[in-house]
Amino acid sequence: MVVTNASIVTKSGKVLVSRQYVDMSRIVIEGLLAAFPKLIGLEKQHTYFETETVRYVYQPIEALFLLLVTTKQSNILQDLDTLRLLSKLVPEYCVSLDEEGIGRANFDLVHAFDEVLSLGHKEDVTVAQVKQYCEMESHEEQLHKLVMQSKINDTKDVMKRKANEIDKSKVEKTRGDKGGFSSMGSMGSARLDSSFNGLNISQGGGGGGYGSGAGFGMISDFDPLNAKAKDRSRSSVTAPPKSSGMKLGKSGKNQLMESLKAEGEHIIEDVKPTGQTRAPVPSPTDPFTLTVEEKLSVALRRDGGISSFDVQGTLSLQILNQEDGFVQVQIETGGNPEIRFNTHPNINRELFNSESILGLKRPDQPFPTGQGGGGVGLLRWRMQRADESMVPLTINCWPSVSGSETYVSIEYEASSMFDLTNVTISVPLPALRDAPIVKQCDGDWRYDSRNSVLEWSLLLIDNSNRSGSMEFVVPPVDSSVFFPMSVQFAATSTYSGLKVTGMIPLRGGSGGATPKFVQRTQLIAQDYQVV
Repeated sequence: MVVTNASIVTKSGKVLVSRQYVDMSRIVIEGLLAAFPKLIGLEKQHTYFETETVRYVYQPIEALFLLLVTTKQSNILQDLDTLRLLSKLVPEYCVSLDEEGIGRANFDLVHAFDEVLSLGHKEDVTVAQVKQYCEMESHEEQLHKLVMQSKINDTKDVMKRKANEIDKSKVEKTRGDKGGFSSMGSMGSARLDSSFNGLNISQGGGGGGYGSGAGFGMISDFDPLNAKAKDRSRSSVTAPPKSSGMKLGKSGKNQLMESLKAEGEHIIEDVKPTGQTRAPVPSPTDPFTLTVEEKLSVALRRDGGISSFDVQGTLSLQILNQEDGFVQVQIETGGNPEIRFNTHPNINRELFNSESILGLKRPDQPFPTGQGGGGVGLLRWRMQRADESMVPLTINCWPSVSGSETYVSIEYEASSMFDLTNVTISVPLPALRDAPIVKQCDGDWRYDSRNSVLEWSLLLIDNSNRSGSMEFVVPPVDSSVFFPMSVQFAATSTYSGLKVTGMIPLRGGSGGATPKFVQRTQLIAQDYQVV
């Protein structure tokens, strides 16, 4: 198999990510990618088509296409296998599967693609291995950074010592220069001298006689300009040097790092400039962005059944330009009888009930842009139903004690209603010195020694792996130690099935055409536990 190019493109032909693996000119590659959206309409029922020179192998990802351009002599089965592997990597590195999410993760995707493909040929790797290779760190690099940081700290210590020595030498020199004026202190009484010394505690012991005369009406005996100049000189010299607070030394820092490593923490030593700010999230580029989000809270009983079930959903609208705010939103609610929808107080309730249109009660007012908070809420809904068939993921834990060991078998079973991504099942464990012995695991696992938690992670649960299991061994403990388990996942479909079908303009010269909009849909496991 020889892959010429791997890309992610939109339906309109805009290239978001492109990686070339064969020595071809840029003009040829751009021509092949530009021809893709024109040719895809001819073979909609297939996932590939051929031209006179190349073969296009593609897979839809929501509103985008993951595309491989290969030679015609390439094995189509290997091409599809490579495409399937790349499609599992995309949601791993992208928060949202749209132009904005792909754009933020384009460099990570290119690096991941390079781990899968080498000079146009597929490497024998898995998703977990690609993720490990991309995140792999160099021990030599960490050691080099530690050495450099140690040198920087030593240089700072030397610099502080030199600065203190210079300040002390200036103070001694200033005291020697002003020794002739000390006799002036005899013109006042001892009581006046002691009173001045009490007032001038910030100046130290040097130049006390001169200060006493100046403080009690003896300015006529001196040149005012010289007195002011010497006062400034003395205050600048005798002022205490700036010093920082208590700092963790090199030895203390190394001891702290070693103790954290002994506890199982992953330490990354790096030198970063202070005051570094996080890069701002780019603003949306589409005129209208509608976000459908549902948050799921479920408590499953360890012996089976549901303790609580709650789904809360929102529909929010974000408008790019204020002048485009005179619109109405046409939706389809999906017809779920268990869900009751509640509109915002400013939305025309009668219009929504009769025609499923979300519009303001006063059509002469526009929708606000709402860019600061991520959108303006238009609709809310809630579903509470204790039916096990509505649960997207059920988990069974079977611990059994045998001699001096406890064998634990955990099984999951996912509903066919949703395809789940970034699934993490966190299992509490007793305090252990070493990681548990994992006998078998469908997916990846990681032991958090500080919190004593075993994390079982799966990148994607779809029709190919609706069920799976993990087995591990720990010392003999009570079965209640493994609860409550917490689960995290996300999905691109919701219980409500709400869909935005169009935007209705109330003003402007659009000629009756539907304005361009983007819909983002996500289901999030906010509080999902097995108790």
